[in-house]
Amino acid sequence: MSKMLLTLDFETYYDTKLSLTKITTMEYVRAPEFKVWGVGLQVNDGEPYWVGEDEVTDALAEFDWNDIHLLCHNTPFDGFVLTHYYGYRPAYYLDTAAMSRGYWPGMSASLRATAERCFPHDNTMRKGDELINAKGIVDLPPDIEDQIAGYCIQDVALTYAIYKQLYEAFPQSELDLIDLTTRMFCEPTLRIDRERLTTYHEAEVMASEAAIHASGYTRDVLASNQKFTAVLQADHDISVPTKISPTTGQSIPALGKNDAGWKQMCEMYPDLQHIWDGRTAVKSRINETRASRFLAAADPVNNTLPAPLRYYAAHTGRFGGTEKLNLQNLPRGSELRKCLVAPPGELVYVADLSNIEARMLAWLADQDDLLAQFAHGDDIYSNFASTVYNRPINKADDPTERFVGKTAILGLGYGMGAKKFKATLASGAGGPSLEFTDAEAAAVVTKYRQSYAKIPLLWRRLENFLMMSLQHNQPALPFRVLLFDQGNIQLPNKMWLKYKGLTLQDGQLVYTGRNGLEKTYGGRLAENVVQALSRIVITDAMLRLEQKLPDAAVALTVHDEVVLIGSDKEPDVTMSQVINTLCTPPIWAPDLPLDAEGGYATNYSK
Repeated sequence: MSKMLLTLDFETYYDTKLSLTKITTMEYVRAPEFKVWGVGLQVNDGEPYWVGEDEVTDALAEFDWNDIHLLCHNTPFDGFVLTHYYGYRPAYYLDTAAMSRGYWPGMSASLRATAERCFPHDNTMRKGDELINAKGIVDLPPDIEDQIAGYCIQDVALTYAIYKQLYEAFPQSELDLIDLTTRMFCEPTLRIDRERLTTYHEAEVMASEAAIHASGYTRDVLASNQKFTAVLQADHDISVPTKISPTTGQSIPALGKNDAGWKQMCEMYPDLQHIWDGRTAVKSRINETRASRFLAAADPVNNTLPAPLRYYAAHTGRFGGTEKLNLQNLPRGSELRKCLVAPPGELVYVADLSNIEARMLAWLADQDDLLAQFAHGDDIYSNFASTVYNRPINKADDPTERFVGKTAILGLGYGMGAKKFKATLASGAGGPSLEFTDAEAAAVVTKYRQSYAKIPLLWRRLENFLMMSLQHNQPALPFRVLLFDQGNIQLPNKMWLKYKGLTLQDGQLVYTGRNGLEKTYGGRLAENVVQALSRIVITDAMLRLEQKLPDAAVALTVHDEVVLIGSDKEPDVTMSQVINTLCTPPIWAPDLPLDAEGGYATNYSK
């Protein structure tokens, strides 16, 4: 590495209230009580050293930050302190916590846990516990500072050692993605329209309070399933519908907004709509809460909003939300989206890959007829719905029938059975609530599997390859762009889908997941692989956009969508470049037909 590698770890004041367990990084660093006790530093492979509080500013000023590759464990925190508290921006961000998540997906990425996995037999490579001795102490006395200095130096040494061990396992594209993800947080380009967001927040609060008041019940009653059930029975002689809890297996009130019983009850008693609205206002405060958090997270001076994305939040490589701001779940066209804006002289460019998972599934399965439909720009959902209803279906005239086709294309490709397909349609998730009989649902599932027979074949192949890879002395098994080796699947970018402790139990593949033992099977493996491959297509496109568009920067990614901030000069040209970049197939799948759509505005309005 030609640049200077600087391993860094800030130690900062914390107490019961000023704690990252209670507030976001942004609020913590901007708090009046925030204080840097000192910093641990290591230049390249030199010895780590401690710089105390009074010398931190001078020590940081000695570096040419244009020449620095910054290495930390949980770099979004230390990088945010560096950029927002001290005003320095390194040339490149590296993060061993992110690397740990990528190398051991689904496992703790804490420094303590990562060090134990990297150096299981070396007790000298362990994280200390001295930090607790400084809790609540604003000015460290000499003896406590000596403890914190030693603690910090050990953390720096561990971070560098972990980096050296994991570095060779990471493709450059993934390191570049870690840098980009960290930059979106530490050097944000999106801003909030504070006035509009404040107005929206106040309106949400007022509307919620008005709905609660109009219901005739208190917030406490409306919020409690037990109390709400009791008053409906006592005051209105209504027997609340029930459902089976997936956690306990016991019967519980079906009062969730997507529960079929709840929807039916609301329809049966339209005269009690004020009560239903009050209950919804109490249980669905997501817009109010998010608006409040956005206001607190944005910089109070320039209104920039850090984009907190967790690299490799899922074992398929997908991003997740963090910092109590789930930017992965902002409804399209929502007012909250529209409150995110570009700086003056720039625009928000938004583009997303169309049907990327369905396309990837068809490509991986060699389902050429379905691929041809994608390549020709057909309406896939209408095409399949036409085979279900035995008549031509189109988006304009048959929205309900097309929705059935959409649900089938997006859901049945991963092995969903008739029972779940029926329940999915009934839930109304993503569209109208539709009641299918068992026979009707089974007929659609059968039609899908017959129409696209190579997709069920893919499920069996993936399961068989993974099973075979578990055999003793079995060499790695290639299949398409995948490599099956000892119960894991290597992806074309050299990252892995890992199934910890994968084994066969009674003919069933079982592995240790986040919540203990989990089963997997062909359809689920197909979902994992397709999501992982689709993620690579999207993230590689993001990196190409960073290179090809010097006047634009990736500000955020949301599932299959990429958000950029760029110049308002020649926006159609920029938008065309974005679309063309997204539609460029990867070198490992040159015949994968991609399509994208997008638009631009002064705000995030798409």
